[in-house]
Amino acid sequence: MAVGDEPSILVAIATYNEIENLPSLVEAIHRELPTADVLVVDDNSPDGTGRWCDEFAASAAWFSCLHREGKQGLGSALAEAMRRAIEQQYQLLLTLDADWSHPPNCLPKLVAAAENAEVVVGSRYCPGGQVVGWPWYRRVASLANNWLTRRLVGLPTSDSSGNLRAYDVRQLGQLDWDRLQVAGYSFLEEIFWHLDRLNARFVEVPITFTNRRAGASKIGLREIGSKLATLSRLAWRRCFCRA
Repeated sequence: MAVGDEPSILVAIATYNEIENLPSLVEAIHRELPTADVLVVDDNSPDGTGRWCDEFAASAAWFSCLHREGKQGLGSALAEAMRRAIEQQYQLLLTLDADWSHPPNCLPKLVAAAENAEVVVGSRYCPGGQVVGWPWYRRVASLANNWLTRRLVGLPTSDSSGNLRAYDVRQLGQLDWDRLQVAGYSFLEEIFWHLDRLNARFVEVPITFTNRRAGASKIGLREIGSKLATLSRLAWRRCFCRA
């Protein structure tokens, strides 16, 4: 992206049962990035999240919702958003969680940083970043996950498991999508692995991450197991494969 150009931006949010958080979050995003489009990828939320999206989209041309059958996972939702950004030729794709854990007022900082990088990370663990409101065991688990990712997989970021990110869509268009295997949360590390193989430039922007405002976390033992399996697979490929 050339310095001084105003990019066409898509902000993507994956949702499952986020009716308590989503309306106010969408409004905040639009205040921070009034020229951006917002896409929600909803996995048939039984709490009415998808219904609210349809009603809101009727009066907001910059907002849309992609409805999916069943709960298919964060990774596949993000992949859908990435393909949409590529197909519709956006320049920049921003992603964040639906639960207010990622501050919308950091989005302009990510856009600015994307002038000098293909991937920008809203980072909890780079200098200046912090986590507020998490119990100690979640902090330890997150720090351990990111330590393992750096040591075993060799990714260049201190925070590879957070979803507050900006992607250069042209770089996403170079990915071999048939090689992306993960549907859940470990997609976050896997997409970094593939982008790093393409020599993408990574930049981290410090953020204050806060515990979700309302609703329940979607991360369970199954997701943790998938995360460990993905890191092991990527570590093996780092050691024994060129691609």
